[in-house]
This record gives sequence, structure tokens and C-alpha cells, in this order.
Amino acid sequence: MESRNNRKDLVGTVTTRSGDKSIKVTYFYKMPHPLYRKEVRRRTVVHAHDEKNECNIGDKVEIMETRPLSKLKRWRVVRVVETAPTLD
Repeated sequence: MESRNNRKDLVGTVTTRSGDKSIKVTYFYKMPHPLYRKEVRRRTVVHAHDEKNECNIGDKVEIMETRPLSKLKRWRVVRVVETAPTLD
């Protein structure tokens, strides 16, 4: 894949499939508490564009920052890192 100008990329988990070619991705990070300095777990939910409709809930995906695609979508799916286990 070609270089894309220092765009941010994240790895997160698909939490919702909302509409055609749209998903919500949650990623967790840790930061120190401002007063007590204990590591606190935080999360961010972003809307991402899934061009091929290949992601399912629970999949681990890599997303990349992109131009605004709609009111909330500013990320797009690069690849599915790991698929969610399914019950057979």
C-alpha cells in the first residue's frame, strides 16, 4: 500500500454495524489520572467507512484517518486484523 502523508491509524473492535457500509469502532487506551497518577482505562468510539461490508461485530480492524465522508465518518477500514469467533 502506498504512503498516505502521516495519517493516523488505529486498531479497534467493531461494536456496531449501523447502516450500509458504516461501522462503529471502539478503541481503548490508558492515561494517568490527573491527581492520583494511576493508569485509567479510557475508550473512544469512532464511525468508520467499510467499503466492502466485510466487518462483523466483534472483529478487530485497522482503520485509517481520511477526508470527511459524511457528517460523522472520518475513518475508513484498511483491513480486518482478526475475525470474531462464531458459533456453529
